Amino acid sequence: MNAPTAAAHLLPEIKLRDVPQALIDALQARFGAQCSLAQAVREQHGRDEGSLQAPPPSAVVFAESTQDVADAVKLASQYEVPVIPYGAGSSLEGHLLAVQGGISIDVSRMNQVLSINAEDLTVTVQPGITRKALNDAIKDTGLFFPIDPGADASIGGMCATRASGTNAVRYGTMRENVLALEVVTASGEVIHTGTRAKKSSAGYDLTRLMVGSEGTLGVMTEITVRLYPLPEAVSAAICSFPSIEAAVRTTIQTIQIGVPIARVELIDHHTVRMVNAHSKLNLREEPMLLMEFHGSPASVKEQAEMVQDIASEFGGQAFEWASTPEERTRLWTARHNAYFAAVQSRPGCRAISTDTCVPISRLADCLLESVDEVEASGIPYFLVGHVGDGNFHFGYLIDPNSAEERTKAEAMNHTLVARALSMGGTCTGEHGVGVHKMGFLLDETGTGAVDMMRAIKRALDPKNILNPGKIFAL
Repeated sequence: MNAPTAAAHLLPEIKLRDVPQALIDALQARFGAQCSLAQAVREQHGRDEGSLQAPPPSAVVFAESTQDVADAVKLASQYEVPVIPYGAGSSLEGHLLAVQGGISIDVSRMNQVLSINAEDLTVTVQPGITRKALNDAIKDTGLFFPIDPGADASIGGMCATRASGTNAVRYGTMRENVLALEVVTASGEVIHTGTRAKKSSAGYDLTRLMVGSEGTLGVMTEITVRLYPLPEAVSAAICSFPSIEAAVRTTIQTIQIGVPIARVELIDHHTVRMVNAHSKLNLREEPMLLMEFHGSPASVKEQAEMVQDIASEFGGQAFEWASTPEERTRLWTARHNAYFAAVQSRPGCRAISTDTCVPISRLADCLLESVDEVEASGIPYFLVGHVGDGNFHFGYLIDPNSAEERTKAEAMNHTLVARALSMGGTCTGEHGVGVHKMGFLLDETGTGAVDMMRAIKRALDPKNILNPGKIFAL
């Protein structure tokens, strides 16, 4: 795990609320061994993979059913104590921090597939199941769940942050792929939103309201998502380029002419070098696109040939194909391990990660200006991008004992987001707001929109107990 930095300017605002002993006693009486007060357990549940730090929660409840979640929330509501949902702990923007104190509700034991409806291409699961476990459970159906944020995140966490990942260019994000939810509200009531039907015009879209709410409006306890047929043929390829701009221009043209590419990932030359060292590969240390094509054998061949022709126009070379599952897994595992490869490349460093997303037409401008900025700073970094949908990630590898490097990294993060917003983009394509990007949300949406979000939060959570201090610091 990326250990938190301790720089004052990186810390969230801490406003601890009292957690009465009476609540702790009530939790222990109701949950027994499912309620832990151990320091190590509380610390684990008090931070994510990001670089921010806050005191741990006062207790951790390991929920095993919807009723467990409802009972824990009811007790917290009775004492007006914050509740922070916890899945796999893989978020990056401080979503799990107990900035106002409280208790953590860990749903990782709620990890079952509840029903598979293969004919309807849907599955209903508990929130603690991870994306890899879900795909393992349904592999015999000939279907798969495509949302792939890299980390083996929980489905509940992916819903909460509106995650996407490497397949989003073809299959969309969690927003498009969640059909229905069971949610425990701030009062401990259990509600249901949406249905398994493909579409609906019935009332407010509460499912979409909950997806992306980062645990501030309810605790998800059941989730129904779309599934997709496993493609008849899959082929992956890598292609090296003389520059980042050439790789990005290839991506833009591929998307604009309508090639239904399933994945297209950018890795800059620094990151390729780090991945080679970490995964013991011998990839060309140049900017690289890692692509995947899904469909029939004929359509996959046609897509690949079209992209290869486009890449050649921009100086792409060393096209290498990976048609077997083992070869594809090797390449994608290396891509998913890019973060860990980067952190290991500078011993003792801490990574300040950020992401943004811009319209595809502005991707090259935003990305190249951001690269020039970080190159001039002298701070080591890694760059990966789901560039097929205009989303990319920087990780600034700082010395945690250098105030100068921390200040530079945060300044570059601020400039990067401002640049993306000026180009019609967003402050976060998939990480979510959490604590780290609250100020940027205001810049993006304006006061009126944030005030409306606050009004929704107050209406649904009048005691402000559901993951408070996140998104807009209520």
